Amino acid sequence: MSNSELDRVIVRPVDEYNQKLVAHVHPPNWVNPQPADNYDLVVMGAGTAGLVVAAGAAGLGLGLKVALIEKHLMGGDCLNVGCVPSKTIIRSSRVVGEIWNGKNLGVNIPSQIDIDFPAVMARMRRVRSDISHNDSAERFTSLGVDVFLGSGKFASKNTVEVAGKTLKFKKAVIATGARATKPAIIGIEQAGYLTNETVFSLIQRPEKLAVIGGGPIGCELAQAFRRLGSEVVLIHSGSHVLNKEDNDAAQIVQQTLIKEGIRLVLNAKVEEVVTVTEGKRLYFSTNGHRDSVTVDEILVGAGRSPNVEGLNLEAVGVKYDKRRGVEVNDYLQTTNPKIYAAGDICMEWKFTHAADAAARIVIKNTLFSPFGLGRSKLSSLVMPWVTYTDPEVAHVGLYESQDVETIKIPFSSVDRAIADAQEDGFLKIHHKKGSDEIVGATIVATHAGEMISEITTAIVNKIGLNKLSNVIHPYPTQAEAIKKAADTYRRTLLTPKTKKLLGFLTKFS
Repeated sequence: MSNSELDRVIVRPVDEYNQKLVAHVHPPNWVNPQPADNYDLVVMGAGTAGLVVAAGAAGLGLGLKVALIEKHLMGGDCLNVGCVPSKTIIRSSRVVGEIWNGKNLGVNIPSQIDIDFPAVMARMRRVRSDISHNDSAERFTSLGVDVFLGSGKFASKNTVEVAGKTLKFKKAVIATGARATKPAIIGIEQAGYLTNETVFSLIQRPEKLAVIGGGPIGCELAQAFRRLGSEVVLIHSGSHVLNKEDNDAAQIVQQTLIKEGIRLVLNAKVEEVVTVTEGKRLYFSTNGHRDSVTVDEILVGAGRSPNVEGLNLEAVGVKYDKRRGVEVNDYLQTTNPKIYAAGDICMEWKFTHAADAAARIVIKNTLFSPFGLGRSKLSSLVMPWVTYTDPEVAHVGLYESQDVETIKIPFSSVDRAIADAQEDGFLKIHHKKGSDEIVGATIVATHAGEMISEITTAIVNKIGLNKLSNVIHPYPTQAEAIKKAADTYRRTLLTPKTKKLLGFLTKFS
């Protein structure tokens, strides 16, 4: 008999694409398996971290018994309400950005662009459903994982309960992720609002949209909806958007948002939302003044809360905080040595690739580090990230400071960027003083996310600027900026003494 909890999972709109999605990642006719006598690993949560742990452990061919528990949609945020849907919509919006830039490229465009918003959203749902098989219950069962759909909770020091069944484990992994934080704004619950978990259910474009929060999610979706035809106001508590990023990078994104017609309200606090005949009216204060704006929809893109509720963590001695999540050490071990955690539930890096990397650490530390020998550390990771605005902002390692030396290459000096009419970006590479060792970088470019991995590879493998200078980069590409930075470093080595030596050598050559 199927689990009665399954029938209540609905993804709207209920069209062929979302039905296909649900059939893959929470099939309504799913029958949970009979539990094994004892599991080597029980993984709670089938987002990125949980999926990688389960697939990685089961796929080793060692006969390990692995159980995976998910109460909602397998694939977690990334597949369902994060990376996949957002980047699919951003791709459509980038077409509009290219059209807007057409005049600068000698291409005359019509004054009115016909944007079929329902078609944009339908394509997103189709792409998501096509990708969803990778995270499906059927696929993971084929990998040898016992998939249990339903709400799981710890019942004793070595058991988990899910949908009326008891799973005994040797070790367990908590990977239940995080969710959008409910905003503490008077009246917003009654008026209704969107988050990244609900915005992708839209089928009609909001003519007027307020976005609360100028972090990565807020900036990405504000720009995408503006390009897709919405009138957008972005309300942010900071003095500029992306206030955790490089200031120069944030400034370029901010100016782009303003240029594209987004109304930016900074140093602001939304105090109240009231439903009026015209829509939803937000009252906010900024720099000591009170103002308001009326919109059709409100998108809240500020804050994430860990999913720690309902797990009965107290029963197994796992410490947690409702705001910061499960407490782990550098080995991703909780305060119960037999229970580990990975992903948004316990980490400040709330990225899919961070959850993936952490999951690999958990596999090694839970299964292949007897007596704690040879364990991997979370702190050893070199973590890049990208904000997918246009231009993108990509970063890895340290930021600019007095403790490092910085080389900046503006894209106005990169031939391909000039040819592409994308000169507003830059590359900053930070290296140790007196050394060519790279310790960080920020890139602002249309495809910065595709460029940052070369820098990350250099940091991980201790490849300094001297060696990067010897790497041939195809001409013309925007990634040539990396070679320009390396060449710039090499030129700093041409001291008067070095030049004198080189001049002496030429006499004998």
